[in-house]
Amino acid sequence: MTIIVFLSVLLGTMLLGVPIAFALLLSGLALMVHMDMFDSQILAQNLINGVDSFPLMAVPFFMLAGVVMNVGGLSKRIVNLAMALVGHVRGGLGYVAIMASVIMASLSGSAVADAAALGALLIPMMAASGHNLGRSCGLIAAGGIIGPIIPPSIGFIVFGVATGESISKLFLAGIVPGVLLGTALVMTWWFVARQDNIKPPPKKSHKEVIATLVDGVWALVLPFIIVFGLKFGIFTPTEAGVVAAVYSLFVAVFVYRELKLKDLVHVFVAAATTTAVVMFLVGSAMVSAWLITVADLPGQLIEWLQPMMDSPRLLVGVIMVVIVAVGMTMDMTPIILILAPVLTPLVKEAGVDPIYFGVVFIINTAIGLITPPVGTVLNVVAGVGNVKMDVLVKGLWPFILAELVVLALLILFPAIVTVPAHWFYH
Repeated sequence: MTIIVFLSVLLGTMLLGVPIAFALLLSGLALMVHMDMFDSQILAQNLINGVDSFPLMAVPFFMLAGVVMNVGGLSKRIVNLAMALVGHVRGGLGYVAIMASVIMASLSGSAVADAAALGALLIPMMAASGHNLGRSCGLIAAGGIIGPIIPPSIGFIVFGVATGESISKLFLAGIVPGVLLGTALVMTWWFVARQDNIKPPPKKSHKEVIATLVDGVWALVLPFIIVFGLKFGIFTPTEAGVVAAVYSLFVAVFVYRELKLKDLVHVFVAAATTTAVVMFLVGSAMVSAWLITVADLPGQLIEWLQPMMDSPRLLVGVIMVVIVAVGMTMDMTPIILILAPVLTPLVKEAGVDPIYFGVVFIINTAIGLITPPVGTVLNVVAGVGNVKMDVLVKGLWPFILAELVVLALLILFPAIVTVPAHWFYH
């Protein structure tokens, strides 16, 4: 009955158009009333304590780094480097988009920021060169969701805070799956781009490639700093956020000089606005998470799924199917905050590595960012590319299918995640 009360209020308020953060608060309030323990002080205390977390301090810093990279010229130089390396091959602009997506994913950790930046830079170029507009926008959207997989990842930070798992281990475990997603997109683009009979631009000379590499080296150094620092324990994920923000500000202002000091206020406001939305969501979800724990909903869920507990792959597979369905109607952060604290103890009970589960969970919720009708990245790319949603979805489906195939492989063969992950953090 407790689960029914929680889900009924949550889904009912969302269907009425109530913002998700307030829907979470109302569902938590409903649980308190149902359990006859209503106390406004408990509600307020859990709301505040939900965001009183040292690991969550990484979120505003990575948000700031993402905004600075887009405004300060770092993103542009990554695209220029990818153009110099693979822009001359058939369908080269598509490979540029994928390569830039993977590199930028290792800088900002935000799918929306990456997709918006790459869309603004590459969609006009791809359309002007004769590529199908819907397919081009679909590729940009599919590449954007690599952002929450390769470290640094805001999704992994939220998952780690919600479940108590190591954020550093989650970061390092996401490297190989993120690269696999990029590889799957390359293979899919190679297949679909054959339909576009487009003459590629001439190959850049070695001198031009080196010049572009030298110009972009400042942007390329950051991912290595973050991964090196995390692997060898030089800094925590929160401190990595500070490093990313300070480094990107230094490069944008003093090296590339595309970000003027007078524009810093606008940059800080943009990062703070996005951060405030995330933090309010986290605080609201933590109210429900505390009440879910008090009501022992994980224990009830374990009883329901007990027949699958002896088959970890089947259990994870069923959970992933549920998350795919939920991802079509809900954004990434609320899914993590609502489901991760409930499901992680369940998979632990079944003997599943929680770090591995965190990786496939975040990949699944990231794919939800490009599934209609609610997909945030889908809507951002549609706006940036000025393309109708039905055209975009038609061009997107081969890339979603490729990413779902990667997710299925990770479920069937967990060693793809666990083996390299153990090497990274041991």
